[in-house]
Amino acid sequence: MAWAVGMFWAVSASWAEVNKVDATPDGDRPSSEGRNVLLVGSDSRAGLTSKEQERLGTGSDTGGARTDSILVLHTGSGPSTLVSIPRDSYVEIPGHGMNKINASFSIGGAELLTETIEHNTGLEMNGYMEIGFGGFAHVVDAVDGVEICVENAMDDEKAHINLQPGCQVLDGKTALGYVRARYSDPKGDLGRAQRQREFLGALSDKVISPANLLLPWRVHSLGTSSAGALTVGEDDSMISTARALWAFRGISSGDGNSLAVPTSNTSLPTAVGTAVVWDEARAEQLFADLRADEPLSITPDDS
Repeated sequence: MAWAVGMFWAVSASWAEVNKVDATPDGDRPSSEGRNVLLVGSDSRAGLTSKEQERLGTGSDTGGARTDSILVLHTGSGPSTLVSIPRDSYVEIPGHGMNKINASFSIGGAELLTETIEHNTGLEMNGYMEIGFGGFAHVVDAVDGVEICVENAMDDEKAHINLQPGCQVLDGKTALGYVRARYSDPKGDLGRAQRQREFLGALSDKVISPANLLLPWRVHSLGTSSAGALTVGEDDSMISTARALWAFRGISSGDGNSLAVPTSNTSLPTAVGTAVVWDEARAEQLFADLRADEPLSITPDDS
């Protein structure tokens, strides 16, 4: 009984600190099977002191926030699927014409980003989760780091990392650089998206491990360290957020799909800079499978 009371206190106290935002678009929306959660990693420095910004190498506040990563988690009757959407994807932003998809977040925040993704994929977004630079680093440090196997040497001055190949435990500062780096990756932004999906799964696995979930004081410490930098949709519940974390953990263990939206051009010159173009046929097939909650017709290798 004492343990149950302690867990209720730890979880309730942490959830009370989570920020809420209106991420539900107005007007007509698509309808799709299963459940889709939009996960956004933003470059917001909210809650970071100038010393923390210097330590994490995030730079000073740029005024407003931009999306550093965009992912959609689909859960339904079959294995869960985690899809990366390149932030430079050249798409139509409702009411604002053609632009890079991350511009929708800068223009209209979570609501317009959600509307833009629904408009271009036909998938209804049923949940929203957003975490900024500081929150991400705090979560990693709160679980005493996350082990990642680095494939290639990564010496990236802009991301403030210098990593050698091999399996190693990354602390919050290094992990932030690892998921942000793209100039040291031969695949550029697509390689970064793959690393983000892999790291998210490994982090979720560590967060909801028995060592953390069975001890109320660990739950409270972890929750209070990160909840202030976590933002969810106004309609999201604590249970639905926990289910999303569990799905991430399953994907990390190989029980699910992890891929990026198939692309046909990663260096299209446009009026808003170099952009990414989706492979129209394969991307539509991916979205059609997810809308119907059916097994994927394309494999991660195809993307």
